[in-house]
Amino acid sequence: MATAVKADAMVTQPYLIRDVSKETYDTFTLKLEPDKGSNHTQFQPGQFSMLWVFGVGELPISISGDPDEEERLVYTVRSVGQATNALVTRSVGEAIGVRGPFGTGWPLEAARGHDVIVVAGGIGLAPLRPVIYEVLNHRKDYGRLVILYGARSPRDLLYRKELASWARQKETQVLTSVDYGGMSWRGHVGVVTSLFKYARLKPSRSVAMVCGPEIMMRFVTRELETYGLSRSDIFLSMERNMKCAVGFCGHCQYGPHFICKEGPVFRFEQLRPLLEKYEL
Repeated sequence: MATAVKADAMVTQPYLIRDVSKETYDTFTLKLEPDKGSNHTQFQPGQFSMLWVFGVGELPISISGDPDEEERLVYTVRSVGQATNALVTRSVGEAIGVRGPFGTGWPLEAARGHDVIVVAGGIGLAPLRPVIYEVLNHRKDYGRLVILYGARSPRDLLYRKELASWARQKETQVLTSVDYGGMSWRGHVGVVTSLFKYARLKPSRSVAMVCGPEIMMRFVTRELETYGLSRSDIFLSMERNMKCAVGFCGHCQYGPHFICKEGPVFRFEQLRPLLEKYEL
């Protein structure tokens, strides 16, 4: 079911950049705070905003910060074009426009009392980071947390210090893998599904949340089903070229679904027939 969009979510609010930190050679994390007179923004983990770089354009970016930090919005952005490059090269103190939040969030209420399995590929860890914060901030409400994360190479891994910190938390397992490790890499090498054999899973009491390239999610969902997870307990975050954020323009249509309005988070059983179709 689509999340209703509040009227003020359509109004662009000015936010000031308070920090820009480099995650990898091409990926940056921006911390924003509302300018004077702007409203604070509460969000659900999994939702996204439309970020407007004045004079350049507007683009959809998932919120990657802590839901408990209500006075701050955090975004992790890969610089791949004119708009994203303009965004990550803003200076501290400069303003950008923010619309939202939009879309559906991860099913954290349904996950209470269950083990939570987070499977991410590449920058797909960014939309899942709020889930990890939520579970660790409210530890008694959830069971075991298992994080499986794959990237192209060690230099593509996001949040490396946080990954190490999360691994030290109680009832938490963090496993990472890269496609190409190099001489100095001492971790796992291979696709993210190769980590399943090392994960301590209890499928009957687990909820899985997955984000990454579609081909990766296709194989991850198959692996989760093989391990015994029900399709109704597997959730995916989809990415498409979103322009309006409210289902009007049709740019993000995926079969019968509009990703911006009905998603970006979907139950796997909704999308399974579509995921099996390549290049849809």
